[in-house]
Amino acid sequence: MRIEYVEAVLAIVELVPAASAMAYGDVAELLGAGGPRQVGAVMSHYGSGVPWWRILKASGHAPAGHEAEALRHYLAEGTPLLGAYLEYQRTREGRWRVDLQAARWAPAEDELDVIDTVAEQLERRLHGLSVADDGMSV
Repeated sequence: MRIEYVEAVLAIVELVPAASAMAYGDVAELLGAGGPRQVGAVMSHYGSGVPWWRILKASGHAPAGHEAEALRHYLAEGTPLLGAYLEYQRTREGRWRVDLQAARWAPAEDELDVIDTVAEQLERRLHGLSVADDGMSV
C-alpha cells in the first residue's frame, strides 16, 4: 500500500469528531481514491494512532476483535447505538452496532475544504510518482 494513500486516509480519519462515525467507503469517497477494502486495510495496519473506532463497516458494526474497546469509546463519546450494547458491555453477549444513519459525519464547509486539499495532494503525489521522468513524457 502506498504511503501517500495511508497518510491521506489517516488525515481524513483525524477530522471525524467524537460521537460521529463513517463507513470505510465514505472515507474512500471523500478521497476520491480506493474503496472500502483499501481504507479497511489502512485502518487495520496503520490506524492505531487515530480514532479508529469512528471508521466502520457500512453495517455500523465495530471492527472485528475490537468490539469491547470500541464500545467503551462509543459510550464515552455519546455515539448513537442500536441493539443490546448494554448487555454486551456486561456479558460480552448480545448484538449491537453504531446507528450509522444518526452518527454519520457530515463535514462542514471548512472541513470540506481541508478534505479537498488532502484529496488534491494525494492525487498530485500519486500522479507525480507515476509519470516517467525521461524527458519525453508530456
